Amino acid sequence: MYTRFYKTMKSNSFFVFGPRATGKTTWLKAQFPEAQYIDLLNSEVALRLKSMPSRLVGMIENDRKIVVIDEIQKIPELLDEVHRLIEEKKIVFALTGSSARKLKRGGANLLGGRAIQTFFHPLTCWEMQSDFSLANALRWGMLPKAWPEPSCRASKVGDLNAPNVPNHQNSQSRKDVLANWSPNDFLSTYVYTYLKEEVLAEGLTRNGQAFSRFLEVMSFSQAQPITLANIAKDTGVDPKVVSLYLEILEDLLLGFRLPVFSHKAKRKMTAHPKFLYFDTGVFRTLRPKGPLDLESELDGPALETLWFSHYLALGEFHRFEQKLYFWRSAAQLEVDFVSYGPLGLFAFEMMRSSIVRHDDLMALKEFKKDYPVAKTFLLYGGLEETLIDGIQVIPYGAGLMRLPELLGLPGFEQRKMS
Repeated sequence: MYTRFYKTMKSNSFFVFGPRATGKTTWLKAQFPEAQYIDLLNSEVALRLKSMPSRLVGMIENDRKIVVIDEIQKIPELLDEVHRLIEEKKIVFALTGSSARKLKRGGANLLGGRAIQTFFHPLTCWEMQSDFSLANALRWGMLPKAWPEPSCRASKVGDLNAPNVPNHQNSQSRKDVLANWSPNDFLSTYVYTYLKEEVLAEGLTRNGQAFSRFLEVMSFSQAQPITLANIAKDTGVDPKVVSLYLEILEDLLLGFRLPVFSHKAKRKMTAHPKFLYFDTGVFRTLRPKGPLDLESELDGPALETLWFSHYLALGEFHRFEQKLYFWRSAAQLEVDFVSYGPLGLFAFEMMRSSIVRHDDLMALKEFKKDYPVAKTFLLYGGLEETLIDGIQVIPYGAGLMRLPELLGLPGFEQRKMS
């Protein structure tokens, strides 16, 4: 198990929101081994509490001071009882769920500000440290179950090409682990069971076939500006339905729309947001593959997705107030990510190629013309770090590992694995 960098306060109740399989429950069990766990995915437990939420107090053992309730969004009305027990019995609750927005939309009691909200994300290279493999991360993403047990050991963090496999001194043990290691099977199950069937089970949409088509269509829009009309045409539904589907992905923290950075814009900008799934492995699994689909077409979006998931996690670790955007002019010049806030203004471009050409720097140069105070970075597939016209050109793996430093934040070098 990897040490996750999220913060807890054992004297206060808190929510842990995030997509399924990001490691929320595993982390809580490591943080609170003495806690009592109530799993609302257990149908018998859920049925008892849904029919009468007041039964919760009778289910809590007398000496328990900390109680974890998994998947609280299954029974939002249970929060009123949790609120009462916090006030009357001073019990500390850790409540996991898929989304705060989903609970709010349902009018759920979010404990009147008495519970801190933590947002959980997939693993990061800083948490995995020497076990991190960039090639594996770009292929299978960073959900913990997409990585083998024992952990994967990377011989070279910056290697974009060669996937790493578990390192075992005993060759037979190595073969046994490889025989049971199937990230593709896990991701397929995740996508088709959770993303599709669970969404239907939650009653978020009734048309499963249309929603499945929508998920695939959005995989072709990964890291691209989107328009509701075009997605609706490809999906075969009304634009209003597409808007609803996008809200479902956002509510479940599975997809995000980034706005265009237009602060004091000096040129005409595009108006359409950019879409990203939360994890590279999920995006690749949703993307249909056939003889006309080249693996190289996925490389650019995969690089952006991995960086994006790390940025979101870093924001949660440090609780910074930076806002994330992208920049795209009407002339089609685009910068992949723009981070703006108290830490400063930063622009990041990603590219797969190991050779940097003049055209690869054009968007960052134009951005810097409009915003001279910006710090600009190009993360690429090469091995040498250099400075070109004020733009820091850094190998992608090194740039990802050094992201805290690039943003002026403390690094994680001194953290240890558990």
